[in-house]
Amino acid sequence: MTLRTPDFDPARLEGYLKAQLPELEGAMSVEPIGGGQSNPTYWLRFAERAVVLRKQPAGELLPSAHAVDREHRVMAALGATAVPVPRMLHLCTDRTVIGTLFYLMEGLEGRVIHDSGIPGVAPAERAAMYDSMNDVLARLHQVDWRAVGLEGFGKPGDYFARQISRWTRQWHASKTREIPEIDHLIAWLPGNIPAGDDQTAIVHGDYRLGNLMFHPSEPRVIAILDWELSTLGHPLADLAHNCLLWHATRAMYYGVEDLDQAALGIPSEEDYVRRYCERAGRRDGLTPFHLAFAMFRFAVIFEGIAQRARIGTAAAADAEKVGRLSLDYARRAYALIAG
Repeated sequence: MTLRTPDFDPARLEGYLKAQLPELEGAMSVEPIGGGQSNPTYWLRFAERAVVLRKQPAGELLPSAHAVDREHRVMAALGATAVPVPRMLHLCTDRTVIGTLFYLMEGLEGRVIHDSGIPGVAPAERAAMYDSMNDVLARLHQVDWRAVGLEGFGKPGDYFARQISRWTRQWHASKTREIPEIDHLIAWLPGNIPAGDDQTAIVHGDYRLGNLMFHPSEPRVIAILDWELSTLGHPLADLAHNCLLWHATRAMYYGVEDLDQAALGIPSEEDYVRRYCERAGRRDGLTPFHLAFAMFRFAVIFEGIAQRARIGTAAAADAEKVGRLSLDYARRAYALIAG
């Protein structure tokens, strides 16, 4: 994949940052960080320090999309909790600096692994990495969002109802073709929300292996990344999204459905959900609704990527190919509810 060229003036950015953060000394170099489909991210390397810049993509954006200011807010709030996040350094809301909102965070050295099969490690280490992913999600959902200053970060209660409405609107705003299965899901989901939609926690919104950073040599998560879809919501929505990897093949955004999970040390979905519920103090688990909702939402996200590929603002070179996955997830979600 070809790394993108910065769509901003590095010299202007360097002058701004050194005025805001005098500790950044020496000449600045810019290095794109590949792999993302959302907000462009860059290493900024100075004489003795490396930091990370994350910005909105250029061009016209869908309403509420690419809210890097929200990413900054939630990670800043979680900085003093047991949830591992990078340290926030600066938020810039002045669009004249590089053309969009952006924030700066401390650079961390670790492993970001997009392939859910986690190649190149022993089964015991792979099992420990899955367990750390599970543990960190449970820890996130147990944070007192009021105590860390996230009042108003989202609306408490009725999460699934509001999300179904939101992603339905997003579908109509971004769709590039007709997908009948999406229409069936839009009709079915609102009337099948399980009881208990009033539960509220901090939800990441895109919790998966590729949005985690692991220690360079140890099988533990040192940071949750990519918080652009975070809000206050139902914890089982996060868990369901995390579990989509068991319902997808390797070709479908690094699923594990077609891998020998036991031989690799990857837990079964049932064991993974059970372990999360033990840690989170829950007696319930996932239902077909939760998984269908997660697939519906993912399908709409992928369709947004396809639309951005058409107008030329997608962050990754393979955005058009990834966007076609919207049909795959829509069909799998419909199969779940159709029996």
